[in-house]
Amino acid sequence: MRIIWSPLALDRVEEIAREIAREDPVASQKWIHEVFRLAATLSSFPRRGRIVPEVGRPEIREFLYRGYRIIHKVEEKRISILPVRHGRRLLDPEGIA
Repeated sequence: MRIIWSPLALDRVEEIAREIAREDPVASQKWIHEVFRLAATLSSFPRRGRIVPEVGRPEIREFLYRGYRIIHKVEEKRISILPVRHGRRLLDPEGIA
């Protein structure tokens, strides 16, 4: 399955990486690498992670990495990476496609 990153998800990864880099640039690069590596595993394991509780739809799932929620939608031939959010931030279910 193909992995498609939404522009919003890519923007959030960039913002989060900048925040991490303020204190530790090396950790920031490792965080980026690992988020993309973990997301790539979805092509083999698309239903990895849990159903997003705020949405309650089986095709909208998330996995966690270092306090961040990587939310994705499992579709017939692709996986769309939706928002990437800090785990403590509220998620507006209306913002999930």
